[in-house]
Amino acid sequence: MTAIATLGAISLDSGDPHHLGRFYAALLEFDVRYESDDLVVLQGDGVMLTIERVADHIPPDWPGNRVPKQMHLDLFVTDLDTAEAAAIECGAVKAEFQPAPDRWRVLIDPSGHPFCLTVRTGSR
Repeated sequence: MTAIATLGAISLDSGDPHHLGRFYAALLEFDVRYESDDLVVLQGDGVMLTIERVADHIPPDWPGNRVPKQMHLDLFVTDLDTAEAAAIECGAVKAEFQPAPDRWRVLIDPSGHPFCLTVRTGSR
């Protein structure tokens, strides 16, 4: 079977694309390829991440469902404690609810999007 399309980018909404762009550039060591008031484009190894301005952006209230998350990122790390500390230093906040902290850590990015740090299966 031939793919119909290829993944071009993962896009996140934010009220402040510059701030969220700096956060993910630092967290993932991605290069800033484009930056305007409404859009930041980051390039990593084989993947692009875009952050788009949404003036009335309302962050999800994870783990609640009043404002559900539309998507989240799973980021592979080699050590959960070290990666968690580094992500918090970049501007993330550790979520109060941690469903499986020995397997993954849920953090919240500066625009309120939850994301997970996890050790790749089979690499522990």
